[in-house]
Amino acid sequence: MAFDSLQAFLAMGGHAPYVWTAWCVTAALMLGSLVHARAERRSLLRDLKRRERRARSELSREEVDDT
Repeated sequence: MAFDSLQAFLAMGGHAPYVWTAWCVTAALMLGSLVHARAERRSLLRDLKRRERRARSELSREEVDDT
């Protein structure tokens, strides 16, 4: 095993502030990317539904105008 104890693992041979900061920043960026992607997907689906409703509404208006 590379480290003798949990404390030695957490200390990372004196490099703990850099190592754990890098891990935290990476995790935060990945989580932020996931949240952003989900929000974009939700927004896109909402926009597509709105466009579909508008197209159906315009189509039904055209049918009424034709009669």
